[in-house]
Amino acid sequence: MKNLLRLLPVIFSALLMSAHFSYVNMDNLAIVCLILPFLLFIRQQWVARVFQVLLIIGSLVWIERLWSLAQIRQDQGEPWIRLIIILGAVALFTGLSALMFQSRSLKERYRKSN
Repeated sequence: MKNLLRLLPVIFSALLMSAHFSYVNMDNLAIVCLILPFLLFIRQQWVARVFQVLLIIGSLVWIERLWSLAQIRQDQGEPWIRLIIILGAVALFTGLSALMFQSRSLKERYRKSN
């Protein structure tokens, strides 16, 4: 149960990325992000590392999206501060989700197999 609570931010981040990719018509990536949380059932160290890398990449995707949408809104004279706050929080949440694998219980769950 403790591990499930620690993995919830990771799962939620994958679902957010799936929704984003679906919204921008990148359905293949959306499906991959939907399937990725099922890898968490595999108790191998590489699973934790793959998720950490993907969550950092996901955070960068959110930052890029934030930047491009803020530019569009500024060019059109529309409000953009709230957009930066929301997408900035999503990017931060996604990036920090990678740190969940640094907890003792998840390190033990995804330890190097012999």
